[in-house]
Amino acid sequence: MKEAGFGGRKNELEEKFFREKDQELIQAMREKTATFKRKQALAEASGIEHDHLLDQLDEMNVTSETLTALSLVPLIAVAWADGKLDDKERAAVLAAAEQAGLEPDHPGHELLKGWLKQKPDEKLYAAWEHHVEALSKTLNDEAREALRADLVGRARTVAEATGGILGLGSKVSREEHAALDRLEAAFG
Repeated sequence: MKEAGFGGRKNELEEKFFREKDQELIQAMREKTATFKRKQALAEASGIEHDHLLDQLDEMNVTSETLTALSLVPLIAVAWADGKLDDKERAAVLAAAEQAGLEPDHPGHELLKGWLKQKPDEKLYAAWEHHVEALSKTLNDEAREALRADLVGRARTVAEATGGILGLGSKVSREEHAALDRLEAAFG
């Protein structure tokens, strides 16, 4: 009887152990799925494809909404650099936003449309710079460079959308160069 009691207790312990292990595995799987979904949302919001950068942004609890705004400000800064926004710049901003995964039904798209109608206050650009400076300090060199290249690269595409005379000369105005330099400087 003692063996049956011990054997029964042994089976209970084994079952409990395996139930706990199963729960740990299920929890790890849930966490991995949640991380994947957050990174996927970050990628869709920003167009960033660098997995290492997405890992770091997720670890820092950067949300897709924050990253969407972060990726749009450089486009707007360059488009409005000379104080006016023409149709080619507007189209380039919308194309860059679409390339970054910002669909027309996304709340960030409404924000962008407002910025395309009226130049945002200088406070927006200053807030963006402070955010990028703080973010840059927490990223490793590779991730910071990937973020800089991505955001400034899209802004440069907007700057190159207009300018020049009859297709000759520099397509990027002096004001747009200054805006691009300011964006670059935010990354340190």
